[in-house]
Amino acid sequence: MEHITTPKVENVKLLDRYTNRKAANGTLYLTATHLIYVDASAEVRKETWILHHHIATVEKMPLTTAGYPLLIHCKNFHVAHFVIGQERDCHEVYTSLLKLSQPAKPEELYAFSYNPKMSKENRETGWKLIDLKVDYQRMGIPNDYWEITDVNKDYEICNTYPPEIVVPRAANKAVVIGSSRFRSRGRIPVLSYLYKENNAAICRCSQPLSGFSARCLEDEQMLQAIREANPGSPFMYVVDTRPKLNAMANRAAGKGYENEDNYDNIRFKFIGIENIHVMRNSLQKLLEVCEMKSPSMSDFLTGLENSGWLRHIKAVMDAGVFLAKAVKDEKASVLVHCSDGWDRTAQVCSLASLLLDPFYRTFKGFMVLIEKEWIAMGHKFSHRCGHLDGDPKEVSPVFTQFVECVWQLMQQFPCTFEFNERFLLEIHDHVYSCQFGNFLGICHKEREDLKIFEKTHSLWPFLLQKKQELRNPLYRGFTAYKELQPNTLPFSFQFWCGMYNRFDKGMHPKQRVLDHLLSCMSQKMKLEDNASELENKLPFLDGPLPSEACSFSKVGRAASKTPMLNTPQDYEGEPPPVLSNGASAGDIDVVSDVDQKHKENLSPHQDLHDLNDTVNMLNAEAKDGKPQHH
Repeated sequence: MEHITTPKVENVKLLDRYTNRKAANGTLYLTATHLIYVDASAEVRKETWILHHHIATVEKMPLTTAGYPLLIHCKNFHVAHFVIGQERDCHEVYTSLLKLSQPAKPEELYAFSYNPKMSKENRETGWKLIDLKVDYQRMGIPNDYWEITDVNKDYEICNTYPPEIVVPRAANKAVVIGSSRFRSRGRIPVLSYLYKENNAAICRCSQPLSGFSARCLEDEQMLQAIREANPGSPFMYVVDTRPKLNAMANRAAGKGYENEDNYDNIRFKFIGIENIHVMRNSLQKLLEVCEMKSPSMSDFLTGLENSGWLRHIKAVMDAGVFLAKAVKDEKASVLVHCSDGWDRTAQVCSLASLLLDPFYRTFKGFMVLIEKEWIAMGHKFSHRCGHLDGDPKEVSPVFTQFVECVWQLMQQFPCTFEFNERFLLEIHDHVYSCQFGNFLGICHKEREDLKIFEKTHSLWPFLLQKKQELRNPLYRGFTAYKELQPNTLPFSFQFWCGMYNRFDKGMHPKQRVLDHLLSCMSQKMKLEDNASELENKLPFLDGPLPSEACSFSKVGRAASKTPMLNTPQDYEGEPPPVLSNGASAGDIDVVSDVDQKHKENLSPHQDLHDLNDTVNMLNAEAKDGKPQHH
């Protein structure tokens, strides 16, 4: 609170970028964790909550006739344009937000003060919800070829890897240690995913310290052990996700890529995903397009093309598809790296796993995937997301690109994911919110040093509590689809308005089919509960009702009864508990009005017969995997 000199400013205007409505007029509050704007001009109490950690930039604009503008850009792509009457108030709010949004020490992050009034036992249970050993066991590991080893228990092999890693059983400790000395930052080849159908593996590492001619016997033995762990294939792929020019430049610095002459039976391939600096600049150009006031179609399409954003998304997707095809169709193991193996490598390995394994398309599986490929394996969330005041050149939307790739897959395969778009947005929000401990720091060792597991809460139990509103009503079940083979031709990629213009009211569909269907299913559950209560009262009546009136399915009874929330959403009444995406229950100012009307219009007198027909049809599709025709 020492950074807050002016906790309350009245008569502050909030401008709407995309509509010609009169600017809102209200009061702006600064708390220890949030900026809160209360619209006094609205008929219904309306609040906008912005978490300090979500703020990317704060900019004082030139004086206007209305006052002193303050422009706030957020990491979740919310843009708030305030106009403050007094210069002093504007400057003090500006100065406070600069300090509050960029803490200097990890202990100042929101997660260390966030208190959801949960018992110590429940907090500890929340951290145990995801157990990566269970996922490896699901793949059939340990087995004759692979083992889970604690060779890195003291972080002596690699300080950015977890204590336990999966390596070929044929690679002894001497091979592991020798390989670590030949790999950038000691990030040796380790298993990412094992495709049980044919024993082909996806492994990951960092670039070799090969320079122009150096070689390492132990590293060559490590790759041989990976290849021999898949007896069904005479070769393995080594994939460098960087453009070839970048990799060759690294050779001059004593790093580089594998020489095919030194490694037996490998096929080397460059993929060509650009580096973090190119991606950061690309996103900035994309956001400039999103913020155009009234662009022509030509301006919008030209701006989108010039940003290169969808081209980069396609490059990541192409890489994931290549890995999945190599594993499934060619039955070959693949070793993937970029420079240090924590950015592009994480994107490509997790995407390939998602394409190959339907488990990772479930709620629990997607959480496991993020824990395994991103958190445990040392993606530098703290640096890439700018959690602390640090080098801005380290910030890059690497995880955002992965989340978008998943969304692009959901557009092509709408029935294969258990979760919906809101689930992706919630996770993306909390990567930046610092409300939970999962994404703090840069590796497992740093999280241990910060005592994350003792002092903060895990995001995953919180999301599972909201499962009902985050589920995909079109999901056909775990066994309906196995491997996915997406189309990666340019026309297959869409601009994700729901992410980049998510908080702009006028830019979203007036009616959303999936939202309406989710509302129907939620209403069905309520009607089933009402029917169940009436059934329980039957013994107290003179006689039973006809049996056909009581045939209600009890499916979904254990699911959450939480009402469906929109992202973003309106809010009325008392201030909500602070627990969601950088807001009290989302950045609350923005809402889909139609969804609210759906909820109001779905009365208990709605035709239950039609509703049951709709849901029964969906259930039938889920069982046999075939669309039902009427």
